[in-house]
Amino acid sequence: MRVAIPINPTQLNPLLAQNSIESFADGLIFSLLVTHDQHQRDVPDLAAAVPTLENGGISKDGLTLTYHLRHGVKWQDGAPFTSRDVEFTWRAIMNPRNNVVSRRGYDQIASIATPDDYTVVMRLKRVFPPAVDTVFAESDTPIRVLPAHLLASYADINHVAFNGSPVGTGPYAFVRWLRGDRIVLRANPAYFRGAPAMKGLTLAIIPDDQTTQAQLRSHEADLGIEITGTAYRDLADAGGVRRLLAAAPAYTAIIFNTRRAPLDDPRVRQALVLGMDRATIVRDDTFGTGQLAVADLAPYYWAFDSALAPTPFDPNRAKALLEAAGWHAGPDGIRVRDGKRLSLLLVYGLGSQIVRTITAQVQQMYRAIGVDLQLKGFDYAVLYAAAQSGGILNGGKFDLAMYAWISGSDPDDSSQWACDMIPPAGNNIARYCSPEMEAAQRLALSTFDRSVRKRAYSQIQSLLLRDAPAAFIYYQSLRYALASDLQNFAPNGISEDWNAQEWRR
Repeated sequence: MRVAIPINPTQLNPLLAQNSIESFADGLIFSLLVTHDQHQRDVPDLAAAVPTLENGGISKDGLTLTYHLRHGVKWQDGAPFTSRDVEFTWRAIMNPRNNVVSRRGYDQIASIATPDDYTVVMRLKRVFPPAVDTVFAESDTPIRVLPAHLLASYADINHVAFNGSPVGTGPYAFVRWLRGDRIVLRANPAYFRGAPAMKGLTLAIIPDDQTTQAQLRSHEADLGIEITGTAYRDLADAGGVRRLLAAAPAYTAIIFNTRRAPLDDPRVRQALVLGMDRATIVRDDTFGTGQLAVADLAPYYWAFDSALAPTPFDPNRAKALLEAAGWHAGPDGIRVRDGKRLSLLLVYGLGSQIVRTITAQVQQMYRAIGVDLQLKGFDYAVLYAAAQSGGILNGGKFDLAMYAWISGSDPDDSSQWACDMIPPAGNNIARYCSPEMEAAQRLALSTFDRSVRKRAYSQIQSLLLRDAPAAFIYYQSLRYALASDLQNFAPNGISEDWNAQEWRR
């Protein structure tokens, strides 16, 4: 089976994954403790059962999680999987030498005990309601368990050979990687949830969506992962190809670097949101696969607040805000303050037609309010690289960034908006920091009571509307195209490979 992926991975170590495509590849090779099915229900993976308050896996005070692990699980080199691997992976995540995108959730663990090979006891520093859905689970940054016997001897794992030749416990085992071209995997017959139905997978690295379309039409590719809206539209008439949408906790936005002048002024950011005709972009560019966004939490979540409304398109109000911020129209219509033109750099990933279309539209919309928007595309490997490796987003080397985000199964969005989550500590690439946001995030994470958490997330969404660290464009259904005879492909909205062993032709 040949799978078309749109991003060229930089490595295959789940601890270091920088984007959802790297996470997809990792999920074929490695395993979580807890995953989700296509109905958003918790499913045990390496864990024998999902910890709950009812079964005692979560203590009554909410401070202890106990995982009972499956027996008989083996790494793909034949070594036994044990509780030591879970403890080691947590320590590797918390190792400051390792270039981990986010430690959110893992940093809430005070200690891990392993009383035997099949029991893991996590003692939390404080109540953390998303814990079971975050720690080695389908979080917004899913981290899968690593083999201690192969990696524990290293001071850090940023550049070890394992990252290009991994060994996991998942349904498929690594065979070879032709950089920039393809990754070849073979079925793992000893996989603990059943031997895969497919003998092997080839992940074909195709960053150009026109090429992906052509290969799906010709049946050179059997599955297209996270295809663009344009491809989804154009493949409607492709013989032997079926299209699929999956409801997801996902959004597409333009992120503002709030640490860079003039974007450190909320009036300028608000003007940029008001000056973008987001409804037209959704109507013309997503082809029925997107919904105009309010903020970051999609209707997928129980925490979504339907009473909040998207910021309207209001170019006159945008102009007034820019005037109030001291930016006045120059001779050519571009605004100037203190002799400096209002010129901003928007970065984006190369290869996607919809991204090229949206960025060009926004460029024209912003010119109409007096903003000169420069566009610059980057290979995804450079765009998403870790801050320590000079990445554009994580390194803060932008004014605006075209950005798509797939969140986790819990609405916890603190890794994107908390002050202590600015890269390299987390996913807050907007570098947004607000005392009110900090207070709302603390409340949201203080209790298991959903009514309290729902009120807190409503406040969080209101703050994102007010402070505008991003222009949220649309909530995105995840889009796929697959061979008509491919069975059991059932993405859960966060990941595609939770049941990869069941895929069959």
